[in-house]
Amino acid sequence: MRRAAARSFLRLLTGRWLVLVLTAGVFWGAPGHAGTPEGTALAVEVRNQAPQENFTTTGTLRLRDRNGRWWKELPVRMEARLHGGGWENTYTTYDNERQVVESLVVLHAYGGTNRYDYLPPGADARAVSLTGAEAVVPFAGSHFWLCDFGLEFLFWPEQTILKTEMRKGRVCHVLESVNPKPAPGGYAIIRSWIDREKRGLLRAEAYDDKHRLLKEFNIGSFKKVDGRWQLKSMEIRDELTDERSRLEFDLEIE
Repeated sequence: MRRAAARSFLRLLTGRWLVLVLTAGVFWGAPGHAGTPEGTALAVEVRNQAPQENFTTTGTLRLRDRNGRWWKELPVRMEARLHGGGWENTYTTYDNERQVVESLVVLHAYGGTNRYDYLPPGADARAVSLTGAEAVVPFAGSHFWLCDFGLEFLFWPEQTILKTEMRKGRVCHVLESVNPKPAPGGYAIIRSWIDREKRGLLRAEAYDDKHRLLKEFNIGSFKKVDGRWQLKSMEIRDELTDERSRLEFDLEIE
C-alpha cells in the first residue's frame, strides 16, 4: 500500500469526524460568531482531498456494549473510485454467507456538496439518495452515521481555527465547526484535530446544541509495513452510553 492511499483512507473514513478537550481560554460558538477565512479555507482544503488512485480494503466493523462486551462483528468492504467530477467511496457490510446486508455510496463532487446513496438492510429495502442533515442515519447499527463518512461538518458555514496543539505526536490545527441548524439529536458543534502537515483528521468531538458531548472519534493505531504506515483501526464512542463502534482494516491497493 502506498502512503498516499493510507492518508486518503484516514481522511475518507474516517473519516471524517470529531474531538477536543475544552481548555481555559477556548470559547464555544456564540451568536454572531461566523467563523474565520482561515478556518473556512482549511475546511475546504480537507474536504476536497481526493484519493490519488483507486483502492479497495476489507475489514471488520465491531460493536461494544456499555459493559465492555464486544458482541457483534460484521465484514466490511470499502472502495474508492475516481471519476471526472470528483470521487466516490462505497462501504458495504456482509452477513456470514457473504450476502450484502447494507451499503453506502458517498459521492464527492469537486466544489460541490456530498450525496449519500444508501441501501438499508432488509429484503424489500430500496436505495435512497440523501444530502446534508438527511444523512444523520446509523450505518449497520453502529455509532457511525452516514454523514460521518462524508465529513459533512466541513460543509457547515462556520469554521474557526482555535489554536495549534500536539496530538498523537503530531502538530494539529484545532478546528471548530458550528452547525447553525442541527438536526434533532444531531451534531451542533464539532471540534477536530487536523494534522497541520498531512491534513488528516486524527481526533474529534461532537456536541449537541446544549454543548453536551455526544461522541468521541479517534484514530486507533497504525502499523508500519515495508516502510509504509497503514491505518489499522478507528473508533467512535458514544459519550451517553459508553458504547463503542470500531472499524479495523487491512488496506490492499489494486
